Formats: sequence, C-alpha cells, structure tokens
Amino acid sequence: SLLYSLEGDLSLNLFSSRSTLPFPGNQEQYEVFILDLVSNLFGEGNDIFNEGEWTRAIEMYTEALSIAEYANSEDITVSTVLLEKLYANRAAAYLNIGLHDEALADCENALQLNEGNHRALYRKARALKELGRHKEAYDAVAKCSLAVPQDPSVIQLTQDLAKLLGLKIRKAYVRSKVRLSSDKPMGMALGMPDVTPAPPAVDLTNNPLAETHEFKQACSNCYVKTGHGVLDFTLYSKDHKCKKDILLGRIKNQLEKSWKPIRPRPTKSQYVGPYYICKGKVCRYPGHCTFAYCQEEIDVWSLERKGFICRDLLFDPFGSSSKMHLTVPKILQEHHGIFMFLCGVCFDHKPRIISKTNKDDPSLCSHSVTKHAFEEHKCLVHVLKENTVCYSKIRPYSPQNQMDICRHEVRYGCVREDECFYAHSLIELKVWLMQHQLGITPENIVQEANRFWNTEKFGPPNLKMQFVCGQCWRNGQLSEADKNKKYCTAKARHSWSKDKRVVLVSSIERKKWTSIRPLPTKKPIPSQFEICMHVSAGKKCQYIGNCTFAHSTEEKDLWTYMKDNNIVDMEQLYEHWLQSQKPGWSEEASNSAVKDNTKHIHMPTDYAEEVAGNHCWLCGKNSNSDKQWQQHITSEKHKEKVFNSEDDQNCWQYRFPTGTFRVCERYLKGTCTEEETCKLAHGNEELKEWKERREFLLMKLAKARKDHLIAPNDNDFGKYSFLSTSSGEPWEALVWSAERIDADHCLVLMECT
Repeated sequence: SLLYSLEGDLSLNLFSSRSTLPFPGNQEQYEVFILDLVSNLFGEGNDIFNEGEWTRAIEMYTEALSIAEYANSEDITVSTVLLEKLYANRAAAYLNIGLHDEALADCENALQLNEGNHRALYRKARALKELGRHKEAYDAVAKCSLAVPQDPSVIQLTQDLAKLLGLKIRKAYVRSKVRLSSDKPMGMALGMPDVTPAPPAVDLTNNPLAETHEFKQACSNCYVKTGHGVLDFTLYSKDHKCKKDILLGRIKNQLEKSWKPIRPRPTKSQYVGPYYICKGKVCRYPGHCTFAYCQEEIDVWSLERKGFICRDLLFDPFGSSSKMHLTVPKILQEHHGIFMFLCGVCFDHKPRIISKTNKDDPSLCSHSVTKHAFEEHKCLVHVLKENTVCYSKIRPYSPQNQMDICRHEVRYGCVREDECFYAHSLIELKVWLMQHQLGITPENIVQEANRFWNTEKFGPPNLKMQFVCGQCWRNGQLSEADKNKKYCTAKARHSWSKDKRVVLVSSIERKKWTSIRPLPTKKPIPSQFEICMHVSAGKKCQYIGNCTFAHSTEEKDLWTYMKDNNIVDMEQLYEHWLQSQKPGWSEEASNSAVKDNTKHIHMPTDYAEEVAGNHCWLCGKNSNSDKQWQQHITSEKHKEKVFNSEDDQNCWQYRFPTGTFRVCERYLKGTCTEEETCKLAHGNEELKEWKERREFLLMKLAKARKDHLIAPNDNDFGKYSFLSTSSGEPWEALVWSAERIDADHCLVLMECT
C-alpha cells in the first residue's frame, strides 16, 4: 500500500536523476511526497522487523535509503535523524541474518551522521566481535557505555569482550612463559584490557563528555539551596554579576532536566578506586561528603582524576583554543608534598630502603653498608608527609607509557613493577602527563618544586591577610601591633592579646577588608564549607549562636585553608602568619610534616630524618634496625593493613568468607537458623564473591611476601588464616578455575603456592 506511488500512473523512476518525473502538483507538494515516502518505508520496515522478517525489512530500509539518495540529487533534504535510524536499523537486520560486514558498514554510515548514536555503537561492537576484531569492538562498546551506562545489553557485551581479550592475553602469556623476563611489559589498566604500542596524546582542551553531558557555571546567588536533600537546588535566571564559581552538569537526552552541582573532586585521600553515589537521601556530611551525589559527578571525577579532563573548560561548548598545561606548582597545590631524588637501588630493594645522598660524600647514597653511586642510580620520588610518610616513585617517562592507572597496582600491586607501561599512582600519572606536554626533565621538576615552596605565599592564594586590633576595627580603624607585639599602634594602645585581635582578609575580586570568625569547633570538621543560606540571600543570619556556615566567600576560603593545613584556631593561624613574615619560612614548611590532632600510635623514627633503614610502604613506617623491623611486620596492626584497606570495603556486598567454600543446603531449603553466624555460603552469589575475595586476598598476600612485608615462616593471619590452606581444592584448579584471571594474576598465585 505504501508503494502505490511507484506502481501507479505517476511512473516515478526514482533511480535516475535525469528522468522526467511527471507529478500532479507543484514542487513543494512533490518534496512533501518524497519525504513522506521515505518516512513510510521506514515505518513499514520497522513493523516487518518486529515480526522477525529480517530480509524483507532490509528491502524496505534499502528502498528508503535509495529514495533518500535520489532526493538529495534533487536538492530535497531528508532529515539526518531519519537517515541515521535507517542505517542503524538496517545494521540490526543484517546482524540477525549473519551479514556482519554489511552491518559494520551501515553502523559506520550512521556514526558519520551522529557520533553519539549509542545503538549504532552497540551494533558496531557486535559486528566487530563476530568478525574477530575484539579490541575495536571493546573500544566501540566503551563509548556506548558512556551514553547508556546502565543498559544490561551493553554491560553484558562489555563483560564478554573483556573475557575474550583477557583469555587472548592469557594464552599468549602461557606460550611465552619461558621468555617472560625478556618480554615487553603487559600491564593492564582500568577499563582497558589490551595494550597499544603508543598512547594517544592527551589534550585537556577536548571535552570527552561533550556528546553525552551539558555543563554551565553558576554562583550561590543564582543557584540556591531550596531543601534538605543534597540535590535540592534551584537555578534562577536573574540578572546579576555571576561569580561563576559553581560547576553544574546534566546528562543529555534524559527526562530529568535539572542541573546538578559538581563539587571539586576530593583530593585529601589517595583513593583511586571507583567512585560511588552517597546512599543517604539526606547526607550526614552535606556538601563535603567524599561520595558522589549524582552520576554526573562520578563521570567528571573519574576523568578528572586520570588527567583527561579540565573542569575549567567543561562549561565551554566550543572548546578552548588555548593549550591547558599541567605544571609542578599546580600538582603540588593539589597533592601537596615535595619532589626529591632517592637512591633507586635502595628504593627497589625488598624490603624498601630510603636512602638519600651521603653527607660526607654526596656522590654516594647514604646506605650504611652498600654505598651506591647516587647520580647513576637516582630516581624521582614524590614524598607526602601527613600522619605517616608516603613515597611514590616516578618512573622515567617514555612514549610507550599508557596514560592510565594500572588496575593491578590499584588493588593488590603490579608484579611487573617498573616494566609496566601504566602509571602506579595518581601523582605518577600527573607527572607523565606534564612531561608529555612540556618535555620537562626530572631535574627541572625537583628545581621547580623547591622554587615553589621557597616562594609560596602563606594563606589562600587569592586572599591578602592581616591581623588588627579588634577594638579599633569596631571603631572603623585599622591598627596593627607594635614592634614588641604588646599593644596596638593606636593612641589608645589597646592590649594585643589573642582575644582582642581579629584577622582581616581581602580578596582580589572584592578588594575590601572582611573580618573572619574563628573556625567552627563542630566535629567532625567538614571537608568543604558552605555559605549560609541567609547570607547568600542577602539577609542577616538568623541563627542564634555561632553559625557553622561561612558568612562570606573569603571566610569560606580561609576556613578551607585552615582545615587543609590542620590549623585549628586563630591563635595557631596567627603564629603561622608571624612565621611567614620571616625570610626562609616556606622552606621550613615544605620539609615539616603536617601534624594531625587525632591520636595515633607512631614509631620513634616516623618523623625523624630518614636514614638508610627499612621502610614499610603499606603503613608508612621507617625502621632503623632489624629488631624494630621484625616487631613491625609481625604486629597485628600491620597484618591487617596487608589484607585490608578502607577502599576495599566498597567492593564487597556479602559477609566475610568463613573459610568453608560451600553453599548451605539448609539455606536453600529455607531451614537455616544461624543466619550471619553460619559457616557456609547463603546462596551461589555469596559463594562466588567468597571465591573472588579469596583470590583477591591471595594476590595481596603474594605481593606482601614478595616485598618482604611478611616474615617467611609467618602463617598466623587471624581471620585470614584460611588463606594458608586450600580448603581441599587442588591448587591448579584454584588458580585456573576463575575466568577473570589474566597473566599477571596467574603469576602471582603460582608464586604464592
């Protein structure tokens, strides 16, 4: 019925652009007729497709595309949306009858019209999978998962391709096991199951979320909190001078059109696992929770942590022409710490030894027995001193490096170590990106770091600070302390005591002195402060007592600076400010550890000058004698660190394994009364997770033994003691049964046996 126009008196020869086309109507009616014909053929093809007649559906789609091609030659424009749907649907029909090459060609045509067509990406991945091009298929489905991350078909295809690629790598590994020591590294990164010979250039001016997300800027005046929920905000389009200090985002093509706030990524901890959405409807730590509040926040944080995105450019839909560079000061402002050189031979020793230059002979390292040539073996290291001391080695950059974090190192340690192509820490990834962009040498990095600490200004970078007499300030005067710091410089000579002086700050934007109230004593101190809603609305704060919300942007910035630097009150801030007025203060600040107010058990050498002694990278502890080292690695607290970390808790859903890896028969019958105390697994899903968790713990144990962080004959691991027995299963079956285990996994488990 739809093809009457081709068979009736009109006699349309649609496949020859030179044919005479008698049509009973004007040109405008003719164009409408052609467009309706294409649309009707598309609809008819969809109906036939749903009935399972793939070949006839292909004929309908092909007829529609042929007419669209003819229409284009007659300067009649067919909607690109309709064209991409025709190509994508014909690709689906081709896949159903096994014509994978034709399906791939149609998917490419659809993606040329719309790169973000997730159906075309999914069908392209299916076609490539059937053609045996698994790596290309994985890349296609990875792009598709950005648009539809919760689609079960996409998730299943991603998992299938990851298994195929992992099996391919495992077989190649087994064939080349004899030449393992001379092979090229085979490190595997998060979300990337294969190794490419050269990494792509990372351009932070390109927004990888441009196809799936929208971004804009706002401020506290136009984006106002309207409820108690973490996302209860309203965006007002009123005329005002917007500060644009809040990043907003939303996912395209969704029913929910509201703009969601994207907070700064938490950088206080070195967490490198996947981000999760906060479970509570009303967060206990509103505004400063380290969990994400929405999927948009997860997407931005994940790419921002890898260094593939710059949040300053997200709101610009046309990109930026300026090149965005990482620099040493930017890295140190975000991650703190200092860059320095250590002896590479001592650092790679098992267990690790921290060795600087020898004071008597700078050409040698400070090891008491084996003094290595320092210049020949030195390695770049990032040192972060907080409650403990964390050393992160920065391996030399090469074009073969992959700009992603090694997924093995994140969870239980990469056995490839220095031969791995992937970054082993976030700070190493940032340095590699910087070296890729700027070509900066390790020597220049150390020089820039020293220069940064020697020239850094005390306080937030955008604020000027001064302390004045409180009584004079209330009278409209600015009076500082005299030389002896006993009285103010006013004629009244008020006493210069801690309860009579106030701190004033002036921002670059406002250029007006503002008094700052003391830091709130509420525990725990939030990781991010918010502006009081009364003040943001232009009103006076109605709270009776000490409001724990900031009353100005300057107050919020200074409070944040005090929290990040563990400055607990105004007296301590005043002492730091006085110290900053002396020459050379910043060099002392860069070398001193940041003290925490909470109680911790420390070893005597934790904050002492490092000597060539053993260093536990898990606990951040230094030991100067074998006796002290043995006491540490046999302690219960250290063993708990070997197997457990705060980040691991987010990865598991069921109970901790009991050591008996069988399903409870009584639970299957519904008669088990022991519940949480039952020694057997309650269901196949729990048993599966128990086995996965056992494999994971075995990896961590093998890594700890390899690094000499566990005594050779020590098998007393408390609740983890089930790892020392195989629970009746042959080791070969335990190693090779899991489909997830790749080459590196197998190597670690065989070493463990």
